[in-house]
Amino acid sequence: MNCQDPECETEIRPPALLGEDAHTTHAPQRPWEGCGEHPAFANPAPDTEAEVPGHGDTCPVLSRTYPTDIKADKSYIATLPDLQNGPASLIRGARRAIQHVGISNFRLPLRYRTRDNGDMTLETSVTGSVSLEADKKGINMSRIMRSFYAHAEKLFSFDVIDAALDDYKERLESFDARIALRLSFPMKMQSLRSGLSGNQYYTIALEMVERDSLRTRMMHLDYVYSSACPCALELSEHARRTRNQLAVPHSQRSVARISLEVMPGTTLWFEDIIDMAREAVPTETQVMVKRQDEQAFAELNAANPIFVEDAARLFTEQLEADPRVGDFRVVASHQESLHSHDAISVLTSGDLFASDSIDPRFFESLIHRG
Repeated sequence: MNCQDPECETEIRPPALLGEDAHTTHAPQRPWEGCGEHPAFANPAPDTEAEVPGHGDTCPVLSRTYPTDIKADKSYIATLPDLQNGPASLIRGARRAIQHVGISNFRLPLRYRTRDNGDMTLETSVTGSVSLEADKKGINMSRIMRSFYAHAEKLFSFDVIDAALDDYKERLESFDARIALRLSFPMKMQSLRSGLSGNQYYTIALEMVERDSLRTRMMHLDYVYSSACPCALELSEHARRTRNQLAVPHSQRSVARISLEVMPGTTLWFEDIIDMAREAVPTETQVMVKRQDEQAFAELNAANPIFVEDAARLFTEQLEADPRVGDFRVVASHQESLHSHDAISVLTSGDLFASDSIDPRFFESLIHRG
């Protein structure tokens, strides 16, 4: 087994972990194992060794004081066991390749450029994974984080993600890899009539996947809007016309998750995909609202009644019209105020996002939490 630290070139093979037989599948018992099971070691004296009947030799005395004088230099690091990079004989379970192994929700502040040539620093959740060949035990997951910190001061873009992906693929000697960045992007939103404005926050993710030496760039947006039911609107009008009965059509907070492939050589800003969503379904939930804005929103919903099937097709219409967008998927969830369940639709274009299977709890992730 080789030391995997980039500054360490020493070959190490800790016998206490691997045993003299390199093909053993179980590590031998450590010298201290079993000591704590004997009453003599229930309350050990601070500086003594004790004979344990039936155990053989004396058990070592383990210090309970944190050492402050340890220097982790190259020679010390070379002695440290590294089970994740151990021989294939240590693999447990099926000897199969793993498509993704890595980290999720590693957070750090990253700077992003805005469409108006500004920039902002946003807390970002990173998911990084690589493939693992069938004859490898595991990976050193800290290397994914170290690769990202090497680029953390840069203004982030897909080009920077490209470089980070190169780094940790090289460090981890993997053939496929994925990076996903999830963030909350603020954008000023004007009220409908009062002239007030406030920040709307959009959950956005950037994703890059390399498979079979081909890299794909993707963006994901959660867009939150109000959906007024066309059927309820017509039934309410029928009650008013025929029986002079006041009725209120139901509408509800709804979420669309738009996932798309960014075509090579093009730039798609966060603001661009948000604008597409607003153009498709203008009844976005509001930030700042006075009475005149609330009235305007009721009128806007009445002018744009929408079923969940309509939503998927309206978003698709915008995506198909933009040459920067390749394959895409639209998932809409109308979280009903009439029913005790939600109405959902999924529309995909191209092979990238197509799937016959849906995670049984996938739609739960579309619940908007303010």
